[in-house]
Amino acid sequence: MSRSATATLVALGVNPASELTETTADHATGRVLPVRGELADLLPWGGLRRGSTVSVGGSTSLLLALLAGATATGCWAAVVGLPHIGVLAAAELGVAVHRLALVPRPGGDPAAVVAALLDGIDLVAVEATRSLSPSLARRLSARARQRKAVLLAFGAWPGADVELQVVGSRWEGLGRGHGKLRDQALTVRASGRGAAARPRTVELDLVGGGRIEFLHSKGELAWVP
Repeated sequence: MSRSATATLVALGVNPASELTETTADHATGRVLPVRGELADLLPWGGLRRGSTVSVGGSTSLLLALLAGATATGCWAAVVGLPHIGVLAAAELGVAVHRLALVPRPGGDPAAVVAALLDGIDLVAVEATRSLSPSLARRLSARARQRKAVLLAFGAWPGADVELQVVGSRWEGLGRGHGKLRDQALTVRASGRGAAARPRTVELDLVGGGRIEFLHSKGELAWVP
């Protein structure tokens, strides 16, 4: 990312996910940005088409998994309005965190922040909230098309090209009353418009790294560093 782009992010209150903000990223030149194999089966273009809007429902892990392939090949991504998403979770799902910008609390005008990020970042993820009216959401989708960026909406988004919805989830690794939750399997259904009109369903395996442990004696979940 250039120094001018970094300065713009700082002015917007963006928190880079690592200290490597001065690293020059080689942005993908193709029209379709890569995703991991199982996700490619869900998307009509075999990846994330520049200029498209994709809505994600039911899992922030799925949202981060969509960012992993593109950031690994040199693209920059930003996540807006999702304060519970952290660097560790993103890294464990394969996101190149030195190319990830976090805007956990975009203030009173999140649409302006998203619009500015779409001008210079390849993928922008944003939480769909009531403050983003349907007309405003469509304007942001239009801006993504104009700027050849990918807009990823967490939640329902009017006019999305593709809608990805988690319809099932299970964890592996938990024994009888204790153990570590190591892997998560998501059943994801895709639908949408045009080439995405035919529904598709795949099972996606996500490696969680064994970071969550169930403590039988206390009957609670604990984060294990």
